[in-house]
Amino acid sequence: MSCHLTQAKVSVRYSLHLISIEMEIAMTLEQVRIFVAVAERQHVTQAARALNLAQSATSHAIGALETRHDTKLFNRVGRGIELTDAGHLFLASAKSILARVEAAELTLNEFGGLKRGMLVVQASQTIASYWLPRHLVAFRQAYPKIEIRLAIGNTAQVAAAVENGTAELGFIEGVVENEHLASTPVARDQLVVVVGPDHPWGRRDQLTLGDLMDGDWVMREPGSGTRLAFEDDLSQLGIEIESLRIQLELPSNEAVRAAVEAGLGATAISASVAAPSLEAGLLQQVAFRLPEREFHVLQHRERYRSRAATALLNITARSSSGGRRNMQPDLTH
Repeated sequence: MSCHLTQAKVSVRYSLHLISIEMEIAMTLEQVRIFVAVAERQHVTQAARALNLAQSATSHAIGALETRHDTKLFNRVGRGIELTDAGHLFLASAKSILARVEAAELTLNEFGGLKRGMLVVQASQTIASYWLPRHLVAFRQAYPKIEIRLAIGNTAQVAAAVENGTAELGFIEGVVENEHLASTPVARDQLVVVVGPDHPWGRRDQLTLGDLMDGDWVMREPGSGTRLAFEDDLSQLGIEIESLRIQLELPSNEAVRAAVEAGLGATAISASVAAPSLEAGLLQQVAFRLPEREFHVLQHRERYRSRAATALLNITARSSSGGRRNMQPDLTH
C-alpha cells in the first residue's frame, strides 16, 4: 500500500512538473506573435483583428509578457500606445524569432514541390524599385502558391537582415564585407552625376576633380548602396567624401532626385532613377563618367537555402544571362 502511495505521489509530482513546463513554453511563441502584431500597428484592436483574436486576449497576452519579465514594453499615451526603449529592443529579437519559425515551417512545406510556402527577401531601394520587380513577377507567375515578402532598406540594413535571419535573400548595390554572408553578382548598373536644368555644370564639356569639391551636393544617407559606391569611386580618384560640400542627406532616391531638380546641387544616382527626369528635362547629366557597379545577392553561409530562394535565383540568372548588362537605358554622353 505504501509503495502504491509513493508511486502515486511521484506520478502526481511528475505530471505537475510537465504542466508547469508546458505553461512556461506554450505562452512564449504566441506572446511573441501578439507583441509583434501590436508593435507594428501601435494599436491593440487592429492587432487583435489581424490575428483573429479578442481584444481582451491580446491585451492579456501583452500584460502577461510585461508582468512575467517585469518590463514595460509599451507606454499608454492617451488612447494610443507606443513602444518603450525595451520594446524597441525586444521587437528586433521577436521578429528574428518569428522569421526562424517561418523558415522552419517553410522547410517542411516546400517538400510539396513549391506548391506552398513563403520567401522573405530584402533589397536596397534602387534594386527594389527598378530591377527586382520584374523578377518577382516572373517568380509569382511560375510559383503562384509561394508567398513573397519584400522589405526595403539601405545596403547596411539588408545585410543585417540576412545575417540575423529575418530575410533569406538580400539584394544590394555594391559589396559588403561580412564573413557570415556569401555575396554573388547578379546585375550591373551605372551611376551618373546629375544636376538641375539651370546648373552651370550642365553646360560644361568636362569637369575637374576641383569642380567636384567646389560644388554643392545632395547625398543619400550613410549606409546606402548608392552612397557607398560613389564614395568608393571618389576614393579611387583620391577624393574623400568629407571633401565634398554636402548640403543635404536624404533617405530615398526620389527625395534626392527632387532636391536636385529644385536646384540644390549635384548628386550621383543610378541612371535608372535619373532616366524619367532626364527625359523630362528636369535634370541634366554631367560630363563626368563613373565606373559601372555590380548588384549582389546576399545569403547566409551557414543557413539552409530553400527551394523557393533557389527558384528565384534561377529566374534572375536566366534574365541576366548574356553578361548581366545594364538594367537601364544608355544615358551616357
